[in-house]
Amino acid sequence: MTPFKKLNLAILTVSDSRDEANDTSGNALVERAANFGHFVADKKIVPDNIYQIRAIVSQWIIDEKIDVIITTGGTGVTGRDGTPEAITPLLDKVLDGFGETFRWLSFNDIKTSTIQSRAIAGVANGTYIFCLPGSTSACKMAWDSIIQAQLDSRTRPCNLVQLMPRLLEK
Repeated sequence: MTPFKKLNLAILTVSDSRDEANDTSGNALVERAANFGHFVADKKIVPDNIYQIRAIVSQWIIDEKIDVIITTGGTGVTGRDGTPEAITPLLDKVLDGFGETFRWLSFNDIKTSTIQSRAIAGVANGTYIFCLPGSTSACKMAWDSIIQAQLDSRTRPCNLVQLMPRLLEK
């Protein structure tokens, strides 16, 4: 049996209105990751500004101790929503199946409103990045139904953890 591999995660809340006291989405992700056995190495809150988002995520991408970055917020369609625009240029590979699966699962709860979600995921410099909506229920659903299993080295037939040693292959 494959042993569990503890990963180092960084959580970024993208919001103009949230702070540590009311960051229910970021805190839910921290709690779920820690309860599952992973280590949350860093957590920040940043305004909806693509350059500030990109600066923080870029620092985490080059930090060899960070395995996974999860953002929450800024994935909608309003003028201030810019997380996908901030993150996409940093990605070496896009995991299209994540956004597709997220919206498919969301349909059960929010029906056609799921088309408004621009949730994305990918890999940058050997670091997995997941960009989730700001909704706490959306973050919980994404973790519980997709991310948790893919960040579990014991998940079969395959998981993202087992690919980590090969992410930087040339």
